[in-house]
Amino acid sequence: QVQLVESGGGLVQPGGSLRLSCAASGSRFSINAMGWYRQAPGKQRELVAVITSAGTTTYADSVKGRFTISRDNAKNTVYLQMNSLKPEDTAVYYCNSRTKVVIGTYDSWGQGTQVTVSS
Repeated sequence: QVQLVESGGGLVQPGGSLRLSCAASGSRFSINAMGWYRQAPGKQRELVAVITSAGTTTYADSVKGRFTISRDNAKNTVYLQMNSLKPEDTAVYYCNSRTKVVIGTYDSWGQGTQVTVSS
């Protein structure tokens, strides 16, 4: 099992900032990548950002230039700095870890943290 615990969500005004963090523990194998997904009511879950253990990052077009993902491999912790937040960023944000082993690839998910952008 990989346990993922998210924190840092909350209510913020448009244009404000939040930083999410996700700590992974209990992993039996090395985690190859960690990322953030989000899901708003009535919408499908979408990828926000992902970072590999080597530091390669990928962002959704909707958050490029506003969000920054970073990772502390020693702590197995990933961060998402969210700036210039918009109401459309409102969603439950889920932390994800991906572990690759010889028999396949496995994903673990956190419980999610609510981000609400509203005036």
